[in-house]
Amino acid sequence: MRRLPPLRSLEAFVRVAKLGSAKAAASELALSPPALSRRIKALEDFMDKPLFDRKAQAMVLNSDGKELLEAIEPAMDTMAEAIEQLSGQGGEYRLRLGVLPLFGTQRLIPRLPELRKMFPKLHIDVDTSHNAQNLLGDVVDAAIVIASDIDPKLYSVRLDHNTVYAIASAKLAEDQKLDDPADLKDQTVLVHSDMPQIWEKWREAVGHPKLKPLAVDQIDSGPLMLEAAANGLGVAIMHGSHLSDAKDPRLTRLFDVEVESPYSYWFVCRQSAFKRRAVKIFHDWLLKAGV
Repeated sequence: MRRLPPLRSLEAFVRVAKLGSAKAAASELALSPPALSRRIKALEDFMDKPLFDRKAQAMVLNSDGKELLEAIEPAMDTMAEAIEQLSGQGGEYRLRLGVLPLFGTQRLIPRLPELRKMFPKLHIDVDTSHNAQNLLGDVVDAAIVIASDIDPKLYSVRLDHNTVYAIASAKLAEDQKLDDPADLKDQTVLVHSDMPQIWEKWREAVGHPKLKPLAVDQIDSGPLMLEAAANGLGVAIMHGSHLSDAKDPRLTRLFDVEVESPYSYWFVCRQSAFKRRAVKIFHDWLLKAGV
């Protein structure tokens, strides 16, 4: 039989590779930092090459490390799944997930059949409450939130970067001849109540920092914002991906300007949540699938 490195060294390698931090990986594996370092060094000695670039507090995979991770991660998952099955622990496992309605409708639910096919025993309870970060550990195990920043005590992964659009009904745009951002002075602007910075950032970026619309109406639901805009109730200032994902012929983008959003979608959970198989499966799939 071919000689293999210790499984515990491979496990430590995968966790550091995923988290990018030896400290975080050590905490997840319930090891001291020196013990984790010894396991990584044992693997690098076995491979006779370094697998990480050490940068201050971070450990970043080098090209050899990336190649190794790509090769062994599927096998590690397969082994873990097989052991759970054979040890009698392979029954149904459940994830309590917090997710915003618009992300869930447009991006998550359409892709979940892929995950179900890969892991048929994983079931997901969905909670669409706002402020899901505050529910972690009590109501939900993990969440997908939209925010400008995340509590550093939590494990988080940024899922995207966004561009802000002014979105209106095609009929309103034509009837009101909305050709310039300054034209919004006579319109109602719609803003998500959980994204208060977005209107300020947008009007500054388009060169009208003191622009005052007829009114600013706040709505706490992305789908309702799009529906309100489609019905001519105002101009929605929101992420362009929401317009493209909606594929609603009633809606159109106003003004040919690119404005970077201060907000992104993030996957978040408590550091300890990675000990739960359901959280790890969903996290790894989410990042690999690029949802």
